[in-house]
Amino acid sequence: MSESEGRPRPSRIGRWLAERRLKIALGIAVLEGIIVAFAKDISSWTVIIISAPIIAFYLFAGRSLDSDTGRQLSWVAAASQAFAVLLAVIALTIKLWVLIVVGIFAVIALILILGERGERPRRT
Repeated sequence: MSESEGRPRPSRIGRWLAERRLKIALGIAVLEGIIVAFAKDISSWTVIIISAPIIAFYLFAGRSLDSDTGRQLSWVAAASQAFAVLLAVIALTIKLWVLIVVGIFAVIALILILGERGERPRRT
């Protein structure tokens, strides 16, 4: 935006962040995903709950900050949390699918085991 619209010119740090903000946000999300994957006390639900206020801040206040650096930082924070939520939802979905597939395999195994129960091999 131009100065005539009431916003100050982008700062040097703001321009640097703007050029790299997607890479930074993805990096943060990947680190967060690794931490969630290996930390036993942090779940996907924790990530989703913590992300909500960060994303809400960007949507309701971060986009209209006077500081260009502040706007860029709030975008990076919100985008990284959006990516982290996406990873958390994928992880929850995959776990659910794994449980469903395991359940199907268990039912098939049970059917096969019970089906063999009445049959005895013939000796010749």
